[in-house]
Amino acid sequence: MGIFEKIRGEFIDIIEWLDESRDTMVYRFPRYQNEIKMGAKLVVRETQNAVFVNEGKLADIYVPGTYTLTTQNMPILTTLMGWKYGFDSPFKAEVYFVNMRRFIDLKWGTANPILLKDAEFGPVRLRAYGTYNIRVASTETFMKEIVGTDPTFQTEEVSNQLRNMIVSRFSDLIGESRIPVLDLAANYDELARFATERLHKDFDQYGIDLSKFMVENISLPPEVEKVLDKRTEMGIVGDMGRFTQYQAATAIEKAASNPSGGGGGDAMTMGMGLAMGQRMAETVSDAGRRGGPPPLPATGPRYYMGLKGQQVGPFDLNGLRGEIQGGRLSRSTLVWRDGMSSWEPAERIPELSELFPSSGPPPLP
Repeated sequence: MGIFEKIRGEFIDIIEWLDESRDTMVYRFPRYQNEIKMGAKLVVRETQNAVFVNEGKLADIYVPGTYTLTTQNMPILTTLMGWKYGFDSPFKAEVYFVNMRRFIDLKWGTANPILLKDAEFGPVRLRAYGTYNIRVASTETFMKEIVGTDPTFQTEEVSNQLRNMIVSRFSDLIGESRIPVLDLAANYDELARFATERLHKDFDQYGIDLSKFMVENISLPPEVEKVLDKRTEMGIVGDMGRFTQYQAATAIEKAASNPSGGGGGDAMTMGMGLAMGQRMAETVSDAGRRGGPPPLPATGPRYYMGLKGQQVGPFDLNGLRGEIQGGRLSRSTLVWRDGMSSWEPAERIPELSELFPSSGPPPLP
């Protein structure tokens, strides 16, 4: 091989990138010390953009297609290098390929719980996680704001920053929504849509488009979920007497299947279990009958009495009649009810003065 053929072999005449990964967003063509030959072929495939960089400055950007590099189709690079009258010699420039395809199934989640106030449960801590999809929307912005001089830029290098933005916006959104905790699962799609709208502006400043955002789960702390499970169990149980009988029957079945017990012991266990289950059911039933319905709510004003410097009450009118009959409420006893500005003797309150027995006619003159 002659010296000229050897030199010619060091020149780059085909520039292309075949992506074998699934997470590479930007790839710098490995030029090393080789120079790009004027007239070289540039192959930009679908879902790619090619960017020429000269001494740190972005120059020409190429969309999908095959190009023969000349000063005519490199106007910015020609200006930066001062090629005023055309140029045929090899040149040095950095070439970056930007992957424009959609990157899917990126994960987001709350590193710390979101603290908010629920109308039913009060202060609660929530955790949330999901997935999102992104793609490069602006090659120039993405190269300037994110990539810099990184030769191989992958999704994990930007996902941490994006995840922090997502969690911040989502925490703010879920606090403002005031959706009850038990209704959150029915609003995942709505929350995802509103979060996408808020995050678009944040992603745009990096030249990235948020094409899809999904909420997979919003959960309570494990200890709170256990309490909710108990509450659900109580709702399912319903009739406590029948549930007790069922529990006793289950215990009997387990005892009968125990191979260590004898026949007499099994019969005794079964009899004791049936008696215990029946007695517990009767106890629950009797407690329900003794309890009866709750008392009717009180109607009318409520009165308080002052006895020996202590406030006693409240009483309704029937209660005050009993206090009069018992000798604890007299005409001079101080009484107060809602709407009065101060304590007054009972005889000065019209509706109470009628409760006292008549003292008879006055003496004759």
